[in-house]
Amino acid sequence: MRPLEDYLVIDFSQFLSGPSASLRLADMGARVIKIERLGIGDICRTLYTSNLIMNGESSVFHAINRNKESFEVDLKNEEDRDMVRELLKKADVMIHNFRPGVMERLGFDYPSVSALNPTIIYGEVSGYGTDTEWKNKPGQDLLLQSVTGLTFLTGNADSGPVAMGLSIVDMLAGAHLVQGLLACLYRKAIRNEGGFVQVSMMESAYDFQFETITTFMNDGGALPERSKRNNANAYLGAPYGIYQTENGYLALAMGSIPQLGLLLGCEKLEDYVELKEAFDKRDEIKAALAEHLLTETTEKWLSILEPADIWCADVLNWNALMTHDGFKVLNMIQEVNMEDGYKYETTRCPIRIDGELLISSKGSPKLGQDNERIIKEFITQKTIANA
Repeated sequence: MRPLEDYLVIDFSQFLSGPSASLRLADMGARVIKIERLGIGDICRTLYTSNLIMNGESSVFHAINRNKESFEVDLKNEEDRDMVRELLKKADVMIHNFRPGVMERLGFDYPSVSALNPTIIYGEVSGYGTDTEWKNKPGQDLLLQSVTGLTFLTGNADSGPVAMGLSIVDMLAGAHLVQGLLACLYRKAIRNEGGFVQVSMMESAYDFQFETITTFMNDGGALPERSKRNNANAYLGAPYGIYQTENGYLALAMGSIPQLGLLLGCEKLEDYVELKEAFDKRDEIKAALAEHLLTETTEKWLSILEPADIWCADVLNWNALMTHDGFKVLNMIQEVNMEDGYKYETTRCPIRIDGELLISSKGSPKLGQDNERIIKEFITQKTIANA
């Protein structure tokens, strides 16, 4: 039995942050019912991140909404709202990621929902919080990366701001929401109390940078300085970075510069014997190292560095990764099935509990596919008659 079996989650959220949270709860055994807009559903169904259409809908929707049910309603219609209220009376958790004010207008804000169900755990993701002057701005990942300083940590010194290549702030906010929800579920199990969990993407992005922001705050407000080349961390010295080789790339973490010089046969590096030079002279060290590493293959350098316990790694694309034994042994890919028979491959939950992989063969739902089943199970005849 999975830890969250018999828990019911009602999920109003769409796109990435909220749905990533409900996905993780579903992986741990919860039953997740998506509340979707009549005729349209989650905007993620048609918001394509690539030109790949899977069974008529966006690939990202299928990735983040597997193992859930879809309840299609018109939240502007009072009868439909009554049906949703019936679900909320029986729910353990509710999630939404609408802008401030939306749920209040619909009658599904925390005071209204807790009046229906005092022990419900109510989870809310916003872009910028509910009290800031930015609260009504769109909570979109690239925008949040940009306004929180995150884009000045990636890339080289002359690159300008560089965004991360995926929706990292969405995923962080979703993970933080799950942490808060699980904490409140634990409290509920002990005290039978509900709770109100609030997460903002902005605060999640700040927390993501706790290490670098702490350094900045205690270093006289000095801004991080990325190295001019091969930058991988603005606060770390050479050799930290990714380097091109004769046939690919090599990642190098922290290490002694003179030792690297001896192992690699790069005499220029042997002159940097002072520890502080690894940072103070990192650009010239990285330039010399980059030039030298081009002379041999990645495999050659790894055969020298790995036996010497130097922190290094090959740099793999997905084609190379998925044929690697180190990836295959993890069984990270699972096949899931939609109700109409469509099958697709996707990643599994990365968590093991009691040695068990948290996998499920249930794919993403078609819009409204579970309406009849949910109404029959949860909605009283009186409510249906009023509708």
